Amino acid sequence: MFRQASRLLARTTTATTWRRSRAFSTDLPATPTEDSTFIESWKKVIPNMDPPKTPSSFMTPRPATPSSIPSKITVNFVLPYASELSTKEVDMVIVPATTGQMGVLPGHVPTIAELKPGILSVHEGNDVTKYFLSSGFAFIHANSVADIIAVEAVPLDCVDPALVQKGLAEFTQRLGTATSDLEKAEAQIGVDVHSALNSALTG
Repeated sequence: MFRQASRLLARTTTATTWRRSRAFSTDLPATPTEDSTFIESWKKVIPNMDPPKTPSSFMTPRPATPSSIPSKITVNFVLPYASELSTKEVDMVIVPATTGQMGVLPGHVPTIAELKPGILSVHEGNDVTKYFLSSGFAFIHANSVADIIAVEAVPLDCVDPALVQKGLAEFTQRLGTATSDLEKAEAQIGVDVHSALNSALTG
């Protein structure tokens, strides 16, 4: 019993020491640093040849956090086949995260959010532009830049409510008659997307 306790204490101490020695992302410098230990070791072994580049050499420096919060947030909204918004400065963006609707204002903490079928709202003064997204990711950076990558998106005012109702009825019927797991999964995705579309249009 005492042996197990001492072993657990040793393991806890090692884990704590490792956590303390590991730098957080906020502690890392904004400019890339060379792996000095690797370069010194290389020069001892092969002094006549330049050391190869390490993965850290290819990393771009993270954007510096501004000293004051800007008045606008810069949005990049891209799809696999098009760029909807590029370095667009707006007041606020609301994204349909899997955890719920997430409002993003200037100065938002760095975040990565998975997106679900729903509405992306871009607020610019009194103008609000809405897109329906199927899925994707939102990357919020410390310098008030939001990169939104969607698999598919369409402006909400281009969606035909009659086609949405028809699609919802078809996929609901398919879900009820599906026999294989694949058919059920495909039908469930169709129901989820059309339900979200219907809620966006009626709400």
